[in-house]
Amino acid sequence: MNFMRTAMLLAFMTALFMGVGYAIGGQGGMLIALAVAAAMNVFSYWNSDRMVLSTYNAQEIDENNAPEFFATIRDLSQNAGLPMPRVYIFDSPQPNAFATGRDPEHAAVAASTGLLRRLSPQEVAGVMAHELAHIEHRDTLTMTITATLAGAISMLGNFAFMFGGRRDNNNPLGFVGVLVAMIVAPLAAMLVQMAISRTREYAADRRGAEICGNPLWLASALAKIAGDAAQVPNEDAERNPATAHMFIINPLSGQRMDSLFSTHPDTANRIAALQDMAGQMQSVSTPAPPADRPARKSRSVPTTGWGRGGSQPPKGPWS
Repeated sequence: MNFMRTAMLLAFMTALFMGVGYAIGGQGGMLIALAVAAAMNVFSYWNSDRMVLSTYNAQEIDENNAPEFFATIRDLSQNAGLPMPRVYIFDSPQPNAFATGRDPEHAAVAASTGLLRRLSPQEVAGVMAHELAHIEHRDTLTMTITATLAGAISMLGNFAFMFGGRRDNNNPLGFVGVLVAMIVAPLAAMLVQMAISRTREYAADRRGAEICGNPLWLASALAKIAGDAAQVPNEDAERNPATAHMFIINPLSGQRMDSLFSTHPDTANRIAALQDMAGQMQSVSTPAPPADRPARKSRSVPTTGWGRGGSQPPKGPWS
């Protein structure tokens, strides 16, 4: 259902973009708009990951300079059946993380220094499993295309404002078309972009919980990140609000409401869904063995990471 909703929203976004082009310049305007959008999407497809990582001055790490964090990503990737992504750390006191890349073979995950200092190893595993779920679902590409189309629609709105509302063969809808291009279309594009982002977050939460094996790890992490994000600013994100939808929790100051104008679902709703999932997993777990057979101890943390079963966070992101 989530994939169906996302496909429908993207189809609406595409139709809206074409409609704005027609409202401004008729069939010729529609074709020009389509050509511009195609060029922007091609550029975004090949360069979006480098642009985002550069924006946050993220530094790539490996098993030599951050062995435990790197090993956690490697184990989670194996659990998900995904290729090992490139792993980055960016300097920010706000705990947060994001994923980027056009496909699983060209993906990257990034965590803030604040996330690695603030969260326990299990919570970090939950967060990074969520980001790997975005990669598996190809959400990074979907959101790049959506953001590009939304930006192109806004650009067309500015174009309509500059050239006015003359009713002629090139502008069949006249002043009404200009108003649609300037006001209605950009607002609708923004709402669709946010709706797609919220839809994909719920799906990534569920899949991320499956990858790490415990929904409560991610639920606990979301509660900590949301509390800190409301108090600790992310200056790079504030300067680049168009990237806010990429993070696991909205990095921008202001409301965190599950409303039309929110890029993320309400954190309490996400936590409740994960808690329900944990209850369902518990209810279908393997029955206890007979009294004469000792229970096998189950593994509750990734095979590698910041210790095995420990609950204390690491002293720093560089192990």
